[in-house]
This record gives sequence, C-alpha cells and structure tokens, in this order.
Amino acid sequence: MLNPEQLTRWRLILGKESQEELARMSPAGCSLTGEQVEMDEALEAIYAGESGQEIGRDEWESKKIGPHAAVKGRSMPRVARWLDQIRNFFPRDVVVLLQQDAIERRGMKELLFEPEILAKVEPSVDLAAAVLELKNLVPEKAKAAARDLVGRVVEELKKRLESRFAQAIRGSIDRSEHSPLRSLPNLDWPRTIRRNLKHYNHSVKTIIPEEISFFRRRHRQNEWNVIIAMDQSGSMANSLIYGGIMGAILASMPAVETHVVAFNHQDVVDLTEQCSDPVDLLFGVQLGGAEDYWKATSYCERFIHTPSKTLYILIADLYDTSPNESRFVKKMEFLLESGLKAVTLLAISDQGQPSFNENLAAKLTKLGMPCFGCTPDRLPDLLAAVLKGQDLHQFAEGAKLT
Repeated sequence: MLNPEQLTRWRLILGKESQEELARMSPAGCSLTGEQVEMDEALEAIYAGESGQEIGRDEWESKKIGPHAAVKGRSMPRVARWLDQIRNFFPRDVVVLLQQDAIERRGMKELLFEPEILAKVEPSVDLAAAVLELKNLVPEKAKAAARDLVGRVVEELKKRLESRFAQAIRGSIDRSEHSPLRSLPNLDWPRTIRRNLKHYNHSVKTIIPEEISFFRRRHRQNEWNVIIAMDQSGSMANSLIYGGIMGAILASMPAVETHVVAFNHQDVVDLTEQCSDPVDLLFGVQLGGAEDYWKATSYCERFIHTPSKTLYILIADLYDTSPNESRFVKKMEFLLESGLKAVTLLAISDQGQPSFNENLAAKLTKLGMPCFGCTPDRLPDLLAAVLKGQDLHQFAEGAKLT
C-alpha cells in the first residue's frame, strides 16, 4: 500500500482522472494541500486531455489557473500568471521543459507574441529557437521583447563557452620554442622550476631561480582561418544558435580569421559582419527550406587562402536535397586533398542526440571529414583537437562521439 506522500505524488503525475482510484488505496483518502492544488492546475493546463491537442488563445485566457484566476479586471494574461506559478513550484530545468511542452502540446506559440509573456518566460535554447523561427510573424509591439529573450539566451551561452574557446585557441599555438627575450606573459614556469630545483633555499623555503626560461613570442594575427557554414533548414534551429555564438566568440579572437555563412538550396548569406552582435547574426538567419551543400561549400571556397591552416565547420543534418549529392562529395574530396581540415557538426542539442543522413556522413568520414554529434560543451575540445592536429577519429572514439 502506498503511503500518503506517495499517493500525492502519483495524483499530481496522473491528474484529476486518478483521484477516485487513488483515494480508495488509503483509509485517509488522497487529498491535496492548497499549494498542491495550484501545482495540479498548472500541470493540468498543459497535460490534461489528449496529448498534442492544441488550445487557442481564448481557452488559455479562460482557464482558471490558481486561486485568483477568476478575479475580474486583472490586466495580466492568465498564461503570465501560469508562468509565475511554475517558477514557484519547480526548479529551472523543469520550468524550461514545461514551457517547451506548452508550446508543442498546446499551441502556445502565438502567445509568445505578447511582450509581457516574453518578459516572464525562462530563457532557453528551445524557446529562442521558436522565437527565431517565428520572427517574421512577431508584431511590432513584441519585437523588442523577442530580441531581449534571444539576447538573454545568447549571453548565458557566451558565459558558458567563451572562456573555454579562448583556452582552446591559446592552447593550439605552438609555444615549444624558447627565446632570450624576457616577458612575464611568456615565462615557461614548468621548465624554470625544473632547471632550478637544485637552487632550493631551505631557510626561506622557496626556489631562488638562477636560470629563467621564456617562450618565444607568437602573437601573429589570424594564425587560423575558421569557416562556419550553417544549414538553415527548420530542423537545425537549435544548432544555428550554437553555431552563431561559436562564430561570434571566434570572431572576437585575433588569432582566428572567422567567416560565418548560412545557406539553403537557393541562397548563401554571409553573416560575418554581424559576428560582433550574435543576436543580429541570429536574426539574420532565415529558417526553412531545403539544402544544397555543394553550393554552400563552393561559396565558402573563396575564403580559403591557406588550406593547411583552414578549418571548415559544416553544421548540418546532411539531408542534401540538391539534384546531385555526389558533386558535394567530390568537392570535399578535392578540398581535403589540398590540406583543408573539415568537420561536420550534426544537429547540436544540449542532449547531444543528432538526427542525420548516415549514408552521406559515412562518405564524408571516409574522405577524412569526421561527422560529430556532440553536446555544445564539447565544441571547445573539438576545436582544440583540430587546431593541435590530433587524429579526429581517435578524438571521436575517446569522447564517445558519433
């Protein structure tokens, strides 16, 4: 027999339809506290009824969510109050999941056009992707709020990834040579300590160095050229956000020449000038359409001036809808033979579960263009492996990537 706490949990999970059945399982019945009643109503707003059944704006507005929902004259939409409730009841990661389910199961996309709703939602990559997908339909009154939401997501991701990308770039520069020029930033601490261990002073309990080693300065501009080509098809919305942020971060580093383009089967758009503002870059992407990887790669070829120092990152699901897929394969074969380094990043998600054309991925991998399905947190490690000249197939196996 379930104890009262377990009964309450199952009641919240299964919904009102389970009330009578669960009440019969305990002499004390199955009752909810006032707070639990609010939590139940907040969950019912999404999960009651058939899965996937959409509800319209009027139904959202008329739902009695919370104890004050029936009070007349309140200007804030009930969905905004629902957002307040779920933030009070659940941790952030659960709030993000509930918001996403509300969009997918209950047709809440139209409600994202209200500035007061956009100001209250918990920012997430999925939500930002939905806003970008619908950006051409967003009314004028909500455009600023839509940009603010995407901006909050971008800022959070930049904080999460920027320092690791910078570390990957710094770590890839060859610092093996030493120099007589003395500069503190170029001090080789490990070598200096090793060479002066014999000069350890017991009275002051420290090493008194007599021989100090410095790395040779290597701060040339644009030591590497990174080209990011992003597939604009609708299934790639989340990946485009990560790709755009990666491009913006790399573009801010003097050691890397960065180019970012977005493409479909008709157009290739150079977004490099927008890299200084990743929000502008993302709003410049037009989601939707088929894909032509040959056209995109041919366009990017103009940016390749030193193949051995160029990394081509194709962010795509590899469902090429062009009339002749083989010409893209031949194009990549030619570029790889010239010394170009290239990788495909399959649809990127926080969960790292890619969906892609396995046949084309196998062809590219055989040529020497590995296809990775990885979480965004692994992107700096991947970049570092490429720039250091590591075997990417071994890297993929070690990292358990695709």
